[in-house]
Amino acid sequence: MEKFMNEKFFDLKKEKQDRMVNAALKVFAINGYGHASTDDIVKEAGISKGLLFHYFISKLGLYSFIYDYSVKYVTLELFTGVSKEETDYFKLLGQIRQSQLQVMKNYPYMMQFINKSREENVSEALLETEDKRGVLPERYAEIMSRADLSRFKPEADVVKITKVIEYTVDGLMAEHFLNGSFQPEIYHGEMEQYLDMMRKLSYR
Repeated sequence: MEKFMNEKFFDLKKEKQDRMVNAALKVFAINGYGHASTDDIVKEAGISKGLLFHYFISKLGLYSFIYDYSVKYVTLELFTGVSKEETDYFKLLGQIRQSQLQVMKNYPYMMQFINKSREENVSEALLETEDKRGVLPERYAEIMSRADLSRFKPEADVVKITKVIEYTVDGLMAEHFLNGSFQPEIYHGEMEQYLDMMRKLSYR
């Protein structure tokens, strides 16, 4: 990543850093790497293209930085937001999602960006982020490995239940963003309702 960015970016005021990060997150989240335009990013951030390329040598450099920044930021929120003592499967899922909501309070498009990056098919972007792509999945797996699965009904398929929940809450998030109506508290309330419903259906 060092070859692609100027470390003086971190000397900027935090507000300006976040404005640039949020602009990049939004444009990459909506368009993916291949169709993202640096013109759109600088317009969203309210800066000149010269300034953007002063800190990030190329679009790839910016994407690499944003990806690395997102992984580290989400990892930190998971570390502080998920209880190491919790063993209830649905409470652990809820704490993961709550940590993601904390992320979105500062960086509204960060989770959407991470989700979009899973579909990335441009080889240079994939190669640049290859060594970081396993970090969050491994962290989520480590958290969920603490869950006490003995509480599930014998016929419950935990893998399929997890996928249903993921598709539901991710779809819910995408729907809110599509409607331009995303409010973390409302999303969190709806998410908790789905988790509670699945808990009642799945537990003994």
